[in-house]
Amino acid sequence: MSEVRRSPVLIGTGILMALMGLGLGGGGIWLIALGGSWYYLIAGIGFLLTAFLLFRHSPAALWVFAAVVVGTLVWALWEAGLDWWPLAARGGVIFVLGLLLLTPWVTRALRRRPADPATPASPARVSAFRGAGLPLTAALGIALAVAAVSWFTEPNRIEGAAPAPRAQVPPDALGVPPGEWRSYGRTDYGQRYSPLDQITPANVANLEVAWTYRTGDVPLSQPGDPQETTFQVTPLKIGNRLFLCTPHQQVIAIDATTGVEIWRYDPKVQGELALQHLTCRGLSYHPGRGDAPPPAPAITPPAARDPTVPDLPVAAAEGRTAETCTTKLFMPTADGRVIALNPDNGAVCSNFGGGKGQINLWANMPNVKPGAYYSTSPVVVTRDLIIVGGTVLDNVSTNEQSGVIRAFNVDTGELVWNWDSGNPDQTAPIAPGESYVPNSPNSWSISSVDQELGMVYVPLGNQPPDQWGGNRSENVDRFSSSVVALDLATGQVRWHFQTVHHDLWDYDVPSQPSLIDLTVNGETVPALVQPTKQGEIYVLDRRNGRPILPITEVPVPQGAAEGDRTAPTQPGSALSFDPPPLTGRDMWGATLFDQLACRIQFHRLRYEGRYTPPSTQGTLVHPGNFGVFNWGSIAVDPERQIAFTTPAYLAFVSRLVPREDDTTLYVQGENRPEGSLPALNENFGAPFAVQLYPFTSALGLPCQEPPWGYVAAADLTTGQTIWMHKNGTVRDQAPVPLPFKMGVPSLGGPMMTASGVAFLSGTIDYYVRAYDVTNGEQLWESRLPAGGQSTPMTYLGEDGRQYLLVVAGGHGSLGTKVGDYVIAYALPRQQ
Repeated sequence: MSEVRRSPVLIGTGILMALMGLGLGGGGIWLIALGGSWYYLIAGIGFLLTAFLLFRHSPAALWVFAAVVVGTLVWALWEAGLDWWPLAARGGVIFVLGLLLLTPWVTRALRRRPADPATPASPARVSAFRGAGLPLTAALGIALAVAAVSWFTEPNRIEGAAPAPRAQVPPDALGVPPGEWRSYGRTDYGQRYSPLDQITPANVANLEVAWTYRTGDVPLSQPGDPQETTFQVTPLKIGNRLFLCTPHQQVIAIDATTGVEIWRYDPKVQGELALQHLTCRGLSYHPGRGDAPPPAPAITPPAARDPTVPDLPVAAAEGRTAETCTTKLFMPTADGRVIALNPDNGAVCSNFGGGKGQINLWANMPNVKPGAYYSTSPVVVTRDLIIVGGTVLDNVSTNEQSGVIRAFNVDTGELVWNWDSGNPDQTAPIAPGESYVPNSPNSWSISSVDQELGMVYVPLGNQPPDQWGGNRSENVDRFSSSVVALDLATGQVRWHFQTVHHDLWDYDVPSQPSLIDLTVNGETVPALVQPTKQGEIYVLDRRNGRPILPITEVPVPQGAAEGDRTAPTQPGSALSFDPPPLTGRDMWGATLFDQLACRIQFHRLRYEGRYTPPSTQGTLVHPGNFGVFNWGSIAVDPERQIAFTTPAYLAFVSRLVPREDDTTLYVQGENRPEGSLPALNENFGAPFAVQLYPFTSALGLPCQEPPWGYVAAADLTTGQTIWMHKNGTVRDQAPVPLPFKMGVPSLGGPMMTASGVAFLSGTIDYYVRAYDVTNGEQLWESRLPAGGQSTPMTYLGEDGRQYLLVVAGGHGSLGTKVGDYVIAYALPRQQ
């Protein structure tokens, strides 16, 4: 026996097994007490018994561990089926340990014990293919075969084929030439669809970089940049020029064919801003009213200065003389301005804003705090108006700015109407010295417009705080998390549809509505398609807001925090990418151990499915406030009448923290950097602060099993999901850059073309990809130098080639690599 005790490999392996067994057993007991699976306790006992037998140098250790392998395989198949990544989380560590036990260093140290204790133990002659090693080898072989089969199996995959075109749409619909991209979503309708067809499924794999332009403005490069400093722009293409804005809000014109910079304008945004976000998603364009520009507005003597309105920088023309503009670009800035520029040369338009070339969005605004309110998204431009919304600081206090929507004369900048969801019936221009309703729901995303019907369609968010609504007024509750159709002439509400009643989950309506004419029962119906964070896609008649696809009110969990309430039901659409409710078996990890920790965490949180109210216990919110869909929206094909979508699934945790006063930092604590703004999630003035964080393991991986991101197509006339495939790899998020296709989230929208090709660059790995719209198959990809969290666009160059344009600048909150790249792709020139 003395010789046996001197086997360090066996003793060390036994200690490893014992420690793992104690962890599994202890965690397993905790999980059972919370109502979870018994597997981990049973597996822990198997590990401990294996360790005990290894300490005794008994070959029976291999028999016991073979039973652990087989039992784990059966349990894993019962819980996860033939799905590789869930199986790997359950069995990966056990498989590796099984291989370790079969190494010669272990098997040679095992001894057969004789019946007579006085007789020395003899070698057991065990190996991977002999004696006690054979059952373990067989068990591992079966596990390996199952793993191999599961690698080629995608249980979540939906196969299908999109229909052929069902309607004819003129290539210059809405007055936009086929080779141009004049609005954020290309046209007023926000479809992210181009009639160009030069790049096809057959030749897209031949795309190559035509030119690369660098702006020189890198996110997170300047003092005071908030974490969410992003390069999210989708450029405009007008004539042979591209127009874009940078994270620090410079405006740049580029030759669309060569990528050469033509002019640049810096609005000199004032410093020391209370910024939560710093971005510019795009510019807006007005083509003018013919050759003769409108007369410059008369400049009246200034009234007495309102001390509540901050002085903003003058919209200087940087060496260019301000001039009367026929056409205009409109640029919103982080210090609360909208500036009008001449697209020819970047000069400020003197015939706008009372001769100043800009309007001040702080006029009549309550709770003035520069940087706390501005328009992060491009303004809506119609024949006669620009229509402006804005973002406010999220979850900071109950005394934020108004979410008012304002319409200004496109020629002069004069206020025409204002619609405030806190005072919705009074839309005439507010009087000097009066203020809009504080803290009313705001619109931070992109609106769409139907000028023929005379309506602008505005997606609205919540009144802060997002997770507690006990003090919300009747009007606030009426319009929160809604899409609202406003009359272009008066600003009055024509109709509205609420996507979440009494929203307590930060389920803002995040996406630009897409307008499309659908063929329903043989009739053409003007439709509005509204994606949401919770995964519903509502298809409504845009004339009156009535559902085209059925909507059902579904009972939801009750029991709001003290002083609050919950709505008894929530609307569900026939077209939905809402994920199934999570269960313990959906928990995931890199190993069996962090998966166990995620299961414990899951059972400790309050979770009764979607719309479980926020709580002091901590509530699991799934989908989380990252959203199934976000500001990137979806792309719709007006001829096929389908949508190309990018569903993402990440759960979050929302925990309410009772407040005792309006000054203490309950969430960020005393270690918050001096002077940092804002005190995010403190909710000053409300009875609760809120802790918000992603539902992840100690290793930083999502606790829910993959896939976390897909591409999918849906029929907008029936609500049917046509196909759905996991999309993207963990190459740029994993500790080791392995290109495992697990399906990752994207932030930034897709784009489609008439040839049946879709493009997406927003995944958290650094690629732009092309897909066959008919079946969803990936056709091409190109590596990007930074995160591509923007929406691609396409256009024709002067050389007759169709270009694909991608902006790669990263996203601070996602942790993707930042950059300043604008990259154009095209097919090779014809020889």
